[in-house]
Amino acid sequence: MKPIWIVDDDASIRWVLEKALARENLETRSFANARDALAAFETDTPQVLVSDIRMPGESGIDLLQAVKAKHPGLPVIIITAFSDLDSAVASFQGGAFDYLAKPFDIDKAVALIRRALEESLREASVEAAPAETPEILGLAPAMQEVFRAIGRLSQSNVTVLITGESGTGKELVARALHKHSPRAQQPFIALNTAAIPKDLLESELFGHERGAFTGAQAMRRGRFEQAEDGTLFLDEIGDMPFDLQTRLLRVLSDGHFYRVGGHQPVKANVRVIAATHQNLEQRVRDGLFREDLYHRLNVIRLRLPSLRERSEDIPLLARHFLVQSAHQLGVEPKRMSDSAMRFLSSLELPGNVRQLENLCNWITVMAPGQTVEVKDLPRDLTQAPPAGAVAFAAPLAEGAVPAPLTLPPTPDGWIGLLELQAASMLSAGQFEVMDTLGKQFESALIKTALKHTHGRKNDAAMRLGIGRNTITRKIVELGIDGAREE
Repeated sequence: MKPIWIVDDDASIRWVLEKALARENLETRSFANARDALAAFETDTPQVLVSDIRMPGESGIDLLQAVKAKHPGLPVIIITAFSDLDSAVASFQGGAFDYLAKPFDIDKAVALIRRALEESLREASVEAAPAETPEILGLAPAMQEVFRAIGRLSQSNVTVLITGESGTGKELVARALHKHSPRAQQPFIALNTAAIPKDLLESELFGHERGAFTGAQAMRRGRFEQAEDGTLFLDEIGDMPFDLQTRLLRVLSDGHFYRVGGHQPVKANVRVIAATHQNLEQRVRDGLFREDLYHRLNVIRLRLPSLRERSEDIPLLARHFLVQSAHQLGVEPKRMSDSAMRFLSSLELPGNVRQLENLCNWITVMAPGQTVEVKDLPRDLTQAPPAGAVAFAAPLAEGAVPAPLTLPPTPDGWIGLLELQAASMLSAGQFEVMDTLGKQFESALIKTALKHTHGRKNDAAMRLGIGRNTITRKIVELGIDGAREE
């Protein structure tokens, strides 16, 4: 193992770190400035580099940039003043493993250097990621069954119904079915039927003729025509309005449909793949879904397992998502320690693969260092719920009715309140949650700014960091009273 290099113009700090690391049987080499350290790189490299940020001549940031340009995998720890936020941010932007804030606790410093050392040793054994990642990942037996089904269905035009909890990857499977089918060179069109208002969904699906309704100034092709000769993926089919189910059944039965306001039938050569997280059999019994449409869709059913049914795939998926998000941000991929990966694999993750992907995006941006420990994960995953609170339940079975959430009584600040409000709305089955909460957030900010500026609109806009035209438009859109010109 190579020595740990310490670069600091303060001899006392070099001495303290040398002695502390010697007690850990770790070899060190010290430099009084960045210039000497850079010269040493011509003939040797360390296992870990620890450098002060402010030194005569080249700074620690200059040293960091020069080292990372030639040795991107070398962990570099920057020593900075406790209150020097700009330096800390610059350290991370430059690719530092982490930073030590002065005055630092020597035991914590040694622990951080050990983490960097483990990262450096692990770096040498990490295999390069394959140039092309499979479209769907999974080694678990349940996923292997899904792969076999995709293979069997690849050359067929039969209608497929994909079921599974939210976040399990139903659209990915639909895309795979299309990609490996004879229609692969033709369009793949996806439509979430739950995300389109009822009065617009018919036009979205089937298109409309000019003058069919107010605002229809030209003929518009619907999703069926857009997907001609290809595949139409209808997500959340269980939420389709009952009267539109009749029209969809007609298309599936005889391959023809009418545009809204049209009188001539349009022929549809489209393979339909539908998906739902709901129990369609129960919705049929409740009179919310047509039984004949259910049987027409349910020619081949493909059930996707929840992540808790394939927990052995979590490490594979986590590594993939960490590489993917690092590539998107242009940074080095983070890696999970063995203990953190075991902890992650033990979680139920009710949001399934989508939740795991979001978590890996969070880790890439927020976790310190390149190797992620359990303590680096979000607090809501690692901490037990407050006394008297009920933790989020495991995912519901298909068609089950969600029970009301019992929320923690003392959320952590306004972010905690926002999270609770979002959780409550999502649990209640509301849609467009981001739009609703976003408008409430903007309204609260603008009202508070206007109150602070005694209604002076331009002053409020300047304080908020937005333009005059923007605040004027928002005041009208949000129906805010009490604003006046300067």
